[in-house]
Amino acid sequence: MLKTVLRGLSAAFLAAMPLTVPAPVHAAETLSLAEAVAALPIADESREGYDRDAFRHWNSGADPTDGCNTRAEVLLAEAVERPTVGPKCRLTGGRWFSYYDQVWVTSASGLDIDHMGPLAEAWDSGASTWTAQRREAYANDLGANASLVAVTARSNRSKSDQDPATWLPPAAETHCRYIAEWVGTKLRWALSADEAEAAAMHEVAVDCPGQTVTYAPVP
Repeated sequence: MLKTVLRGLSAAFLAAMPLTVPAPVHAAETLSLAEAVAALPIADESREGYDRDAFRHWNSGADPTDGCNTRAEVLLAEAVERPTVGPKCRLTGGRWFSYYDQVWVTSASGLDIDHMGPLAEAWDSGASTWTAQRREAYANDLGANASLVAVTARSNRSKSDQDPATWLPPAAETHCRYIAEWVGTKLRWALSADEAEAAAMHEVAVDCPGQTVTYAPVP
């Protein structure tokens, strides 16, 4: 009788368990900047069929219950002086440093959240073959600090969808960091680079012998 009850309880427990299996966690890797640039696959890019709406953002972020979307969560994470969080995650006050142009910002409305690898660039470099779910995950990637960056609207719009062959941050002292974060994002998401992009990154890497790139691949 007891065995029958235990078998019934076990069956009920198993039936209640989720059927999904957690994705494997890939360990972080660290390379020199030159090694990281060399590790990128080289491929021609194509923007055929691109639609920004193919990358759903901003979604409800890491905690769907807190009322803060991905944009707000990046602002909170990067604030040098934390803003006050009001109803519906309205941010007031606070202070941020836009590293692209070395500018201090004291209003969340003066900031854009830049996709380190612009959505159009991701599409060109491999995301055109992804599922909608993977593109959404890319567009809202809170799993790596470099994926989404709070910067001045001016610098973000100057960058637009350009890669390092045609745009680098106006503050020259940030170029080593910027290229490391660009390369790390591409390696994290298994995206390619075109020849001009890779050549531009190699040129910067020569002047950054101490710069490393740490990234955790997304399964």
